[in-house]
Amino acid sequence: MLELRKYFDQVSLVVIAITFILFVSAVFTKGLTHDILLEAAVFLVSVKLIIMSYKNIDVTDSLHQKLDKIYNKIDEIGSRHSQKDHYDN
Repeated sequence: MLELRKYFDQVSLVVIAITFILFVSAVFTKGLTHDILLEAAVFLVSVKLIIMSYKNIDVTDSLHQKLDKIYNKIDEIGSRHSQKDHYDN
């Protein structure tokens, strides 16, 4: 559950739960008629949006890690450069 909270805020989890509850209730109230295809489509769109949100957060975290590495390398090069200037004087 803690891992879910890392990627989804409280409101997103509530929306996921409500969407699932509404889909299951539609299955029981409408039965397996052609209207269930519409309900399934709405549910799948919601799932797709959730997956896209998860992947977006995952990619953003990866970019942050790469940028941190670049920043550390630049900082390391800058500190070496300033030490070289210090010894040259």
